[in-house]
Amino acid sequence: MAVHHRYATVRGQRLFYREAGPADAPSLVLLHGYPTSSFMFRHLIPALADRYRVIAPDHLGFGLSDAPGVDAFDYTFDALTELTAGLLAQLGVDRYALYVQDYGAPIGWRLALDNPGAVTAIVTQNGNGYEAGFVEEFWTPIWAYAKDPNPQTEAALRPALGLDAIKWQYLHGVPDPSLVSPDAWYHDAALVQRPGNDLVQLKLFRDYISNLEVYPKLHAYLRAGRVPLLAVWGRNDEIFGPAGATAFRDDVPDAEVHLVDGGHFLLESHLETVADHVRAFLG
Repeated sequence: MAVHHRYATVRGQRLFYREAGPADAPSLVLLHGYPTSSFMFRHLIPALADRYRVIAPDHLGFGLSDAPGVDAFDYTFDALTELTAGLLAQLGVDRYALYVQDYGAPIGWRLALDNPGAVTAIVTQNGNGYEAGFVEEFWTPIWAYAKDPNPQTEAALRPALGLDAIKWQYLHGVPDPSLVSPDAWYHDAALVQRPGNDLVQLKLFRDYISNLEVYPKLHAYLRAGRVPLLAVWGRNDEIFGPAGATAFRDDVPDAEVHLVDGGHFLLESHLETVADHVRAFLG
């Protein structure tokens, strides 16, 4: 299955995206998390592109997309959503299923709330939408920094930008770590550590608290719209715990939920399992 690697300019920003599948097939938009990029979908895209037009962008500041400094762009989840919506409009994608993970979730939720009729289905893979999903030990320093950005609260988060912390995100909760390619964390760390990108990531850490305000609107949308929803989740994730997956049933009682014996980046260790669930669900 041929995967195309392309760029588009949206609102003056150059965004990289991967695209595969028939142009006239139903669209599936894959939205990545921190600290990665569309690189996390490099194996999933060919597994789905026989049936779907698959589009996976790199958010601004991530992967191969532009990464202007914080003095040139105001990095917020609202702003990243606007760029994603602009890219989809440019590509003529007005109806699509969403696959969200980590940071991709709050961007996906905003897309759905801004244009409810556009989203045909939601797949969330360790993409949080409920306060129940937050693992307290991981999130406490992030909330502290968001509420009071100062040298001390910032210093507590700076290690998260380093190679060891990024490697931990890939390996924690994975029963067989040898299944996870080191390419993934070295690739992500190299791009996150570009000059000036630390301030970009810190800005988004501070803005993550804004997503809590979106959750009640998301829950109302899920209750009212009855959009089909699949939560396929690494149950050993110490960032977004399994309670974040089962919570979707509070608002979508018939949501399909699968807790898999893996961690945060489930595609690295359980690609076939996830792909099978997604194909069966969307089919």
